[in-house]
Amino acid sequence: MKKNRAFLKWAGGKYSLIEPITARLPQGKKLIEPFVGAGSVFLNTDYDSYLLNDINQDLITLYQFVKRRPKTFIQDARKLFVNRNNQADAYYALRAAFNASSDPYFRSLLFLYMNRHGYNGLCRYNSKGIFNVPFGDYRKPYFPEKELEHFAEKARKAKFICRPFEQVFRRARQGDVIYCDPPYAPLDQTSNFTSYATGGFGLTDQDELARRAVQVAKKRHIPVLISNHDTDLTRALYKHADISSLSVSRSISQKGDGRKPVAELLALYDSEVNKSNVVSLSNSLKKVGT
Repeated sequence: MKKNRAFLKWAGGKYSLIEPITARLPQGKKLIEPFVGAGSVFLNTDYDSYLLNDINQDLITLYQFVKRRPKTFIQDARKLFVNRNNQADAYYALRAAFNASSDPYFRSLLFLYMNRHGYNGLCRYNSKGIFNVPFGDYRKPYFPEKELEHFAEKARKAKFICRPFEQVFRRARQGDVIYCDPPYAPLDQTSNFTSYATGGFGLTDQDELARRAVQVAKKRHIPVLISNHDTDLTRALYKHADISSLSVSRSISQKGDGRKPVAELLALYDSEVNKSNVVSLSNSLKKVGT
């Protein structure tokens, strides 16, 4: 199947990992994503329906407009992708307009504009909810018309919501499959970058996600696949899962020159997973510190 790119640039996007992710995703009628991000997994799978969630309200509102009014949205968004807007003063004026506006459609148009014109494709807010990504200074930012059209077509099968991930887990039913791509656990103390939505995603959240995955898989027989950095911490968190490791080259980072291969993992919680693998993995992690 031809791979489809998301129309947004996104830190930690899963386009390069589609093959190993889809190979591990169980079959089901509906795919639920509590952390949909740019939607690469959604765009490259073929479930009957999708429940796609993210805690970033701007992101979800954008998706809802693209689904409901694709032609109008594309026409209006294209008007922002002109040479005069690819300058620092224009970018910062539009960014200020975004932060001052409460109009959801206007914010959605500017969200796409800033995603393509801002530095390194980042999505970042300060503690007050102010979008603060600086100007990217690219020669000619790409307008993703074809990607928007494909997303809109695929979105006919999807429902987009903005809820805490715990609430999304409660919506799952037997026959569904859950794929989680949370804000990643830090590789070290200096690499913790989770402010894509106000509030961040800390260790307590990481632990709660793992706990929910175990509960849903064991008690309700709903499989859960989680992606994250491959570290001692995440292996301890996912000690009840069937873990596979892989290497990926980062396409977006806070520092444009800091792109390098890093180890990631896929943790599958499934009532059908071989219990001997789980026991073996648990024993191997007994020496991991908290």
